Amino acid sequence: MGEADPQERFARAALTRIVEPGDATAGRLLRAYGAQELVRALREDAVSPPGFSQERWTGLRSRSQRARPEADLAEIASVGGRFVCPGDQEWPGQLDALGVTRPIGLWVLGEPSLRYWALRSVAVVGARACSEYGVHMAAVLGAGLAQRGWTVVSGAAYGVDGAAHRGALATGGATIGVLACGVDVAYPPGHAELISRIGEQGLLLAELPPKDHPSRSRFVLRNRVIAALTRGTVVVEAALRSGSLSTARHARRLGRFVMGVPGPVTSGLSAGVNELLREEGSVVTDAAEVIELVGSIGDLAPRRRGPSLPRDVLHAEAALVLDALPARGAMEARRLAQEIGITRDAAVARLQELCGLGFVERVGSDWQLSRAPDPGRGAGHTIE
Repeated sequence: MGEADPQERFARAALTRIVEPGDATAGRLLRAYGAQELVRALREDAVSPPGFSQERWTGLRSRSQRARPEADLAEIASVGGRFVCPGDQEWPGQLDALGVTRPIGLWVLGEPSLRYWALRSVAVVGARACSEYGVHMAAVLGAGLAQRGWTVVSGAAYGVDGAAHRGALATGGATIGVLACGVDVAYPPGHAELISRIGEQGLLLAELPPKDHPSRSRFVLRNRVIAALTRGTVVVEAALRSGSLSTARHARRLGRFVMGVPGPVTSGLSAGVNELLREEGSVVTDAAEVIELVGSIGDLAPRRRGPSLPRDVLHAEAALVLDALPARGAMEARRLAQEIGITRDAAVARLQELCGLGFVERVGSDWQLSRAPDPGRGAGHTIE
């Protein structure tokens, strides 16, 4: 695979100015006739093709008259960017899973190869108005994934998106911002510095041409690209009607991994994530668990264990004897043996072993838990 035909690239660049992202009807025509023929029809054919109302076709034809692909291509080149489309070596093949809603092309800003970076990528998305917990978890996930050689993909929005990008950038790792406007437009304005850093250290990409503006529908449609580009989507914090859940739904439909970071059941900001986990998502709490799901065979997260206690190394029978001793007072060895179903000699042997380890002490002919500093404190008994 090399580069797309120059005329094909030119026509596709024009179509990004004419057709809205994710337009399935236009996508079917594009697949049937090709970009060059579709542009020609829009500029010359007054009668709408099958599937288009005359009113809508007329609207697209009006847009086509204003499309200036040569100017858009020059504009993106002037800021160090490029236009990537199917047929290019840099085109991420996983986007083809979107079928007729596949992007016509992508306007890209940043030096790394989009195709290469997308091969090992994870989307981290969530609420814009998130809590401190959401910011913390998104940043930790972003940093952890980037440190392990994974690309963090998100939408550069306030809240979880921004925290995930910052986490990756802080480690010098890879991150991609998928925008709902032109790649040369800083939106939201409050993230102008962050978006600039992503463009310098990572990649910015958009379906919309330079200088184009965002809209509510474009944000929603942008989410399908985030889902398709990555191996899986992690939702950190989201209310029941959060837009970030649409990314998870797209990921599920595409057969990608759907993950969520659980939150407090009392928090409305976690209600959407918790519902996602109840239905079909996988619980993740750190980057290692994410990679265990989306990575290759052998990428296993370390097993979580509590702190190691001295009693963990006890023989099973010795642990039974220790558990049978009362928290207060002493007990005779014969009675202890009867309680746990072993012989008196076996009980005495285990008690002597426990005494040598500092767990118990002898009081006359009876045995009790040691009053000295307890090596097994926290093992189930309360020593007072």
